[in-house]
Amino acid sequence: MKMRSHCPINFALEHFGDKWSLLIIRDLMFKGKRHYNEFFESGEKVSTSVLGDRLKQLEASGIISKGQDAVKKSRIKYSLTKKGIDMLPFMVDMISWSGEHDNKTEAGDVFLAQARDGRDFLLKSIREKLKKEHLVDF
Repeated sequence: MKMRSHCPINFALEHFGDKWSLLIIRDLMFKGKRHYNEFFESGEKVSTSVLGDRLKQLEASGIISKGQDAVKKSRIKYSLTKKGIDMLPFMVDMISWSGEHDNKTEAGDVFLAQARDGRDFLLKSIREKLKKEHLVDF
């Protein structure tokens, strides 16, 4: 991947800097989605061409990987890589920020309280769950 600059903000944006990429990561990280159709059915209504493009970009950036579904061999299953799982603190901070500033947030009060008052424990428990679910497949 060719970088426009090595500014830390630019580096991050080059890897996952659009809403569709972050929503795919959200779906993998917090909603248990693993297949193309599951991402496509998310409430934000991504187009098929944009979804396919973002999945390819995230894979090329090393944030997700794809492989054969163990149950249905003809289906592709997407997983977070270690690099993708390492985005967890950033994603939790985004949820916390949004929960504080969006009075109609879908983030649950319990999650927001854990993110605020027990962040380290929350991150550790989610990270362990993601490692078990995503890193064992590949």
